[in-house]
Amino acid sequence: MPKFVVDVMPKPEILDPQGKAVLGALPRLGFSSVVDVRQGKRFELEVEGEVTPELLAEVEKIAETLLSNPVIEDFTVHVEGSGSDASAKHRA
Repeated sequence: MPKFVVDVMPKPEILDPQGKAVLGALPRLGFSSVVDVRQGKRFELEVEGEVTPELLAEVEKIAETLLSNPVIEDFTVHVEGSGSDASAKHRA
C-alpha cells in the first residue's frame, strides 16, 4: 500500500519561533555546530491502489487545502515504499 508523505514547512520569509527556540536550546545542551533550525510538520497518508498522476494530484490538493496554510507554508509530497519516485513540490 503506497504511503504519501507531505512535509510542510514555514516559508523562508516567515518567522519560525519554534525553530528559534530549538536553536537557542542546542548550545545549552552542548550542541554548538547547528547554525539554524526550521520546524515543520510531516503527514503520512496511506492510500489504496496504485500511484498515478491523478492520485498524486489529489494528495497535493489535500495538502494545499487542509494540511498546510499556503499563505505562510510550503509543502512537498513524495511517495514512500511503493517503488515509485512520484514527488511534487509546492511553493506559492
